[in-house]
Amino acid sequence: MSVYRLLALNIDGTLLRSNGRLQPSTKEAIQYVQKKGVAVTLVTNRHFQSARKLAKALKLKTFYVTHGGAFIANKLDDPFFEKRISEEKTFNLIQVLENYNCHIRVVHERFSIGNKKKTPDNMVNKTLLNTSDTIFYPLQFVDSLGDTLLDEPASALKIEAVFNDEEYKKEAAETIRAAFEDIDLKMIQPKKLELVAKGVSKENGLRTLARHLNIPMEEIVAIGDSIDDLDMISQVGLGVAMSNAPFEVKKAADWVTRTNDQQGVEYMVKEHFRKQQRIDFLRKIKIEK
Repeated sequence: MSVYRLLALNIDGTLLRSNGRLQPSTKEAIQYVQKKGVAVTLVTNRHFQSARKLAKALKLKTFYVTHGGAFIANKLDDPFFEKRISEEKTFNLIQVLENYNCHIRVVHERFSIGNKKKTPDNMVNKTLLNTSDTIFYPLQFVDSLGDTLLDEPASALKIEAVFNDEEYKKEAAETIRAAFEDIDLKMIQPKKLELVAKGVSKENGLRTLARHLNIPMEEIVAIGDSIDDLDMISQVGLGVAMSNAPFEVKKAADWVTRTNDQQGVEYMVKEHFRKQQRIDFLRKIKIEK
């Protein structure tokens, strides 16, 4: 039986229920696996300060991967790894995006800045403002992002844009691909475009953390539910998909657990890790042999 030393968890749709809450039984399962000597980390698209709030509730002891792999830390002021879009490129990308009818948000680990563009069906609130952490993570809206960044430059960890029209999104994506070779584009949601520095992904963020912890990828269990979890799930020793994940993610996984509303993380952890001895015990046996 393989021995796993790191458990990597996505947050939304995986660790949390659909109502955004953490079940006490899931928290107990995470504490259970940590007592066995297994490190636990978060791998999420959420901003660092939101992830840190959950990490504290779970009493995690290692770094966690946030902003989709662009920012790895356990302290805001002391990141272990960060990969940003430079101030100049952030400004240039905003200039391109402001030519289209879209709502734009510049995402930093300390704040985010968005334009005041109106979108139908309350789309902005549904796609860009899905957070209850505005008290410690300021969300500012301005008339012109370009003018704001000219006065106060910022190096973004990510830039998000939500378009009224899918064709405008495709056109903007083609323009950016042609002009910015060191920028990766992600189109996971309809009408939404995400821009990150080249190479930023959950998988690469987890690889970076694993190297730092000296843990091979084959000794990692990763659990997720989203398309952008697929590469991470397929590259670790044991990739686990939630039952609420898309078909492609479940197909790439080694194991499919219950849904997030059925405590899928707790079920998987108890089913698998109850069979694994404590890491320090296994290490002792290995030394004695």
